[in-house]
Amino acid sequence: MREGCVLDRLSALGVDTVASLPCDRTQEFCALIPERFRAVNLTREEDGVGISAGLAMAGARSVLHMQSSGLGNSLNAIMSLTVTFGLPLPVLTSWRGVYREAIPAQVPFNRAVPEVLRALGIPFTIIRGPEDEGLIDEVVRDAYDSMRPHVGLILPSFWEGEEEACPTEQVFPPRARESVIEYRRTFREPVMTRYDAIRAIAAALDDEAVVANIGVPSKELYAASDRALNFYMLGSYTQATPIGLGLALATDKDVVVLDGDGSLLGTAVLPVVAAESPANLTIVCLDNGAFGSTGNQPTPASGLVDMELLARAAGIQRTCKVQDERELSEAWENRGRGPNFIHVVLKPGNAPVGNIPLAPVEIRERFVRALRG
Repeated sequence: MREGCVLDRLSALGVDTVASLPCDRTQEFCALIPERFRAVNLTREEDGVGISAGLAMAGARSVLHMQSSGLGNSLNAIMSLTVTFGLPLPVLTSWRGVYREAIPAQVPFNRAVPEVLRALGIPFTIIRGPEDEGLIDEVVRDAYDSMRPHVGLILPSFWEGEEEACPTEQVFPPRARESVIEYRRTFREPVMTRYDAIRAIAAALDDEAVVANIGVPSKELYAASDRALNFYMLGSYTQATPIGLGLALATDKDVVVLDGDGSLLGTAVLPVVAAESPANLTIVCLDNGAFGSTGNQPTPASGLVDMELLARAAGIQRTCKVQDERELSEAWENRGRGPNFIHVVLKPGNAPVGNIPLAPVEIRERFVRALRG
């Protein structure tokens, strides 16, 4: 069966993890992934870019699998994270919209995918039929050898030409259950700024690997306490927690993500965190109710969404809400094994800190050295 041969190739290339959001043209392939690899099931394709970045920096060897339309959701993350920091990202895509496509909505974007990738300078390889199977090796090897993204565009014709396999029977867990939550919280008027919270956390850090959200939060962490185990994000909105999840899955170190309410409201990663349930991951939601790096425009968390309850609804069990430095210190000391979600309620505003005087590759290289010992 061709699906098994492809998985054999990935295994021979040292791949240990496949992050995937399925396509109906690759049902058999998707069904077989968990039998051979650690499978991270995504709910949005671009989260796989951040997860793959974290996995790569921690020394794992992953492949991202998606439908080609998902590239449209992922391009900014690929360019601002994978390309900017010089990280490997082999992407195996089911290329829709160009071969016996019955769904009109698949055509407009997908037929232009090669031109889009070419315009962005993202290497790609078209895999048309069984005779091209060896090109999959080239996609993966080039991504890791050259430390860059490489997209394999796999046409549906690749999977044709052999006897139809019997569909793999999906095994679902029982869905009968009770969903009960007793939850009551009072939001007090905030007394801390984000910088207050970051300085308090920075002072308490030991050997944790830290991922800081894009923009001012990374600058504030650098100003509070620069250390090699800090990964400062420079772009790729919504990718802080995905990066932290990827790191947590591939390292024994404790991983802390300093994320924001705006970023977490824009991602679909919290259910994936709950499903993977890494015990060494702590997400600190620095909720100032604003998009702080773009002018402090209010987010829905400013007076509507309860970020702790959102994490609970996503399936994360260990959550708490803190609203002053004493509560933050207690939550930090008592966080235990995770995944943990610490919701910190803050005033809007940015500290007058400077830019981070480190190049992206320098940030990555010193972080990886410190992370791997």
